[in-house]
Amino acid sequence: MKLQKKNLLAQKRRWRIRKTVRGTAARPRLALKLTHLHLYAQAIDDDAGKTLVALSTTSKDLRAKKLRANVAGATAFGAAFGAKAKAAGLTTVVFDRAGRRYHGTVKSFADAARQAGLTF
Repeated sequence: MKLQKKNLLAQKRRWRIRKTVRGTAARPRLALKLTHLHLYAQAIDDDAGKTLVALSTTSKDLRAKKLRANVAGATAFGAAFGAKAKAAGLTTVVFDRAGRRYHGTVKSFADAARQAGLTF
């Protein structure tokens, strides 16, 4: 029961954020997903329903770095995602933190992505 309520409240937070955050072709939504082991990020055009750029710590180019879901790993991951997004031609995005508080790993990922050249 307690876990179901916790999951329900987390889903409500995600829905509340997604009401205002919407990605377009000019300004895609940068969705960040954190698990206890890995990090996943996607730049999504919600109008077309397409993922423009995707990267995770399980991908081939980042697997060798053995990044973890902590502040140091999120910083390196944010820099890698920012570089990949810049190479794909993205400059501005809308940040979707998926119901998580803006501190710790979420903040370090966002700061590293900004330093890599993304604007949000």
